Amino acid sequence: MNLKINLDSPHIKLKGLGGYRIEVLKSDLNIHSIADLFHLIPNRYVDRRKFYKINTLAASSTEVQIIGEIMDIKKIRNTSGERLKAIFRDETGSIELVWFKGISYMQKKIKSTETFVVYGKLNEFGGSLSIVHPEIESLHSFKLKGSKGILPVYPSTEKCQKAGISSVFLRQIIKEAFDAFGNHIHEALPLHLREEFGWPEKRTGLQELHFPSTFENLQKAQFSLKFEELFYLQLQLLEKKQLRLKNIKGFEFSKIDTYFNTFYKQHLPFELTEAQKRVLKEIRKDLGAGVQMNRLLQGDVGSGKTMVAVLSSLIAIDNGYQCCIMAPTEILAKQHYNSISELLQPLEINIKILTGSTKKKNRETLHDELANGNLHILIGTHALIEDKVIFKNLGLAIIDEQHRFGVAQRSKLWKKSKLPPHVLVMTATPIPRTLAMSYYGDLDLSVIDELPPGRKPITTAHRTDASRLKVLKFVKDEIAKGRQVYFVYPLIKESEKLDYKDLMDGYHALSRDFPMPDYQISIVHGQMKSEEKEFEMKRFVKNNTQIMVATTVIEVGVNIPNASIMVIESAERFGLSQLHQLRGRVGRGAYQSHCILMTSDKISDDSKQRIESMVQTNDGFKLAEIDLNLRGPGDLMGTQQSGVLNLKVSDLIKDSQILHLARKKAQDILREDELLLLEKNKIIKNTLVQIMNDKAFWSYIS
Repeated sequence: MNLKINLDSPHIKLKGLGGYRIEVLKSDLNIHSIADLFHLIPNRYVDRRKFYKINTLAASSTEVQIIGEIMDIKKIRNTSGERLKAIFRDETGSIELVWFKGISYMQKKIKSTETFVVYGKLNEFGGSLSIVHPEIESLHSFKLKGSKGILPVYPSTEKCQKAGISSVFLRQIIKEAFDAFGNHIHEALPLHLREEFGWPEKRTGLQELHFPSTFENLQKAQFSLKFEELFYLQLQLLEKKQLRLKNIKGFEFSKIDTYFNTFYKQHLPFELTEAQKRVLKEIRKDLGAGVQMNRLLQGDVGSGKTMVAVLSSLIAIDNGYQCCIMAPTEILAKQHYNSISELLQPLEINIKILTGSTKKKNRETLHDELANGNLHILIGTHALIEDKVIFKNLGLAIIDEQHRFGVAQRSKLWKKSKLPPHVLVMTATPIPRTLAMSYYGDLDLSVIDELPPGRKPITTAHRTDASRLKVLKFVKDEIAKGRQVYFVYPLIKESEKLDYKDLMDGYHALSRDFPMPDYQISIVHGQMKSEEKEFEMKRFVKNNTQIMVATTVIEVGVNIPNASIMVIESAERFGLSQLHQLRGRVGRGAYQSHCILMTSDKISDDSKQRIESMVQTNDGFKLAEIDLNLRGPGDLMGTQQSGVLNLKVSDLIKDSQILHLARKKAQDILREDELLLLEKNKIIKNTLVQIMNDKAFWSYIS
């Protein structure tokens, strides 16, 4: 009887896999099941099909395989240490084999009476060819293990090596796994897709991944497995979007009335850019459709996302609904509250702020006004999702810098409304198209790709410590013109391990360079109490202090039009996205602004590339693409929140073309067969049901 076996079960039972090795596989290679073992991707492949004769070898760094005998072996000691040297010969000539490690082990292993197969990289020293630390095994063992062919080299760690988990060992247990469980590998791609591209069945594809018959077949297998993974990722996102549009009704904001029109015609402080108008049109269409809006608004620093949020809020209020704006930090929440209150002051709209530091008395008033509908807009931090916060009729939820909130946190906000409120997610972190398609593929996307008129591009310069005096003189000259300056540091206190400028050290140095009473300096960092931070921020906002010394706490949301210089100390310590965010804190007024990236004289190639990219362009989307290539999607997006991107075989950067193909095919199939009821799509339906079984509620949350 052929019992159904779940290959994802975390109980691995294979010969040679004891308790300790299983633990190492889990901790170091993330292998928890037979399915994980099948999807362990080799780092590279070596071609062991061809044997060379020694007299045909020429000086190069290529890897070669030879067959022959050991003629002489001896240990050599000198001032630089010891090594093991062997003369290896076939019928055409001889070559040296050299070992600097594992000498005693190799002496025991190598017997001069046997025929050996040697594999390794050719070296040339003093006109003679040698192979250092070659792989060597007896011809008998070589034939027995089936070592001939295109062989995978798997990822490894020091712990793996100590546990005897080598590429040879992994090949053996993967072969065992195929023999024992290969028949239980379920096909996931329908025949019509496999035939269209000439791809093998999944079992064959996985076998080719580990035991390639030819490089051509290996390439086909890799492509089909990557496509399958990305295809189901896109299918999930597209299905979520489809389900939301079909099943989740939303409040219908049918009118554009007094609040919106009065503000737009009489109180708009500047003409909207064409990009803002286009985005607003997209939002208005969503809000009036009777389906829940789920829209991601991307816009570079200073592009005018807040104005779009304000106008969207006015549409909600015109239709008798309340709006909330959730920000990740108290500083940003207060920034939004101050700017939006000032903008809407002529309209007599009731706006309140709720953060962790809101006093109890103010909270009680706020809760009452919220519950009876007298409060129109509530701005705040995650305090908005507390159980005590009850809206009368929440119609629009706006989330700023949404990647800083977890899915569970955001879901609490949705539950505060009769129907799911319309959702506008805003981010000033430009997201490359590949990532937007993968992380936010179920959201509609709007982009503000234009800065307001009159904004002068920020000039960016790279300077080292050798130029510090010139930088300080430039800062003094700008302050003399009435401008203000940020100095940003990566650390709060000196670290023994990291030789970088820290905030307190920098503050004391700047106090000497910019002495009182001629200059006033503010200091802000994450370990200060809220009221202390607020006091220092207010001093800077009122221009009572000319210099703000800070950590990245000012990365998001601080808007001081008079600040014209951003000096980033130890800029090599920051990611590209963070550098771009920090640069966006200046250039908000009518004055020419400058960003100065201070680094040590010697920095890594990656850091150099980041700094050069910052100097060359102000375009956040270009920088995001560079950052994606430098850091990879995991680092760029931070901790995965939804679990959707548990990718085993594909890579969002390297496989972007496959991703685009997978999305197109998923769209084509859903367009033709929305419910996946056709016989030819039965495999897709079954696989998708299996994948999405435990994701029901989260499917609807952005």
